Amino acid sequence: MFKVSAMASETSHVQETSLGSRTDSGEDFAPSILGTKEYWDNAYSRELQTYRDIGDVGEIWFGEESMNRIIQWMEKQNTPETAAILDIGTGNGVFLVELAKHGFLNLTGLDYSNASVELATNILAEEGLTNINVQEQDFLNPSPELKGFDLCIDKGTFDAISLNPEGREIAKLQYMSSLKAALKLQGHFIITSCNWTKEQLLQIFSPDFELLQELPTPCFQFGGVTGNSVTALVLKRLS
Repeated sequence: MFKVSAMASETSHVQETSLGSRTDSGEDFAPSILGTKEYWDNAYSRELQTYRDIGDVGEIWFGEESMNRIIQWMEKQNTPETAAILDIGTGNGVFLVELAKHGFLNLTGLDYSNASVELATNILAEEGLTNINVQEQDFLNPSPELKGFDLCIDKGTFDAISLNPEGREIAKLQYMSSLKAALKLQGHFIITSCNWTKEQLLQIFSPDFELLQELPTPCFQFGGVTGNSVTALVLKRLS
């Protein structure tokens, strides 16, 4: 059994990733170093070294509750064990481990950081899950073979792309193109975000995707107003 470091809650992750004030494009955040490959290469290099030193796999982005709510939805929908599932921006691969523990057999993890892929591969090997496919690829420029998935899952990768200081509007269009190439028609896309509201995400992904369900996430109250610090949506690809 691997060790997981003390990790931030979903609310505190918002403070880490959602930075700055509202921009002219209507976004609630400004560009950040968290949107750069250099940041994630350095972050996962540190986590890889920590894993080698003490066996700690590092943080789970958005916390364990984010994994649990997705898996619960999948089980309620009777998602087949053989469904082709893509974890976009797999990081340390811990979500792949949890999916495998719940019986899912056809799993692929993708990340553009070499250190992330090495970390995830090591963690999966420790769990005896050497049949899981982990690839070093940039989702914005994927290989033509990345296609045919029944379900694509994103926990924070679209957020990071949206924080890129350079060319993030183009990057968002590239993300949409890559997602449509990877996901089958009528396939499902589950996205968890702390930078985008439900309404913003639906605007970004329409008309090619429609909302199937909004998953419950932690609420907060401030000044008599109730809101959510994290948005989690299940979308279906229409075209």
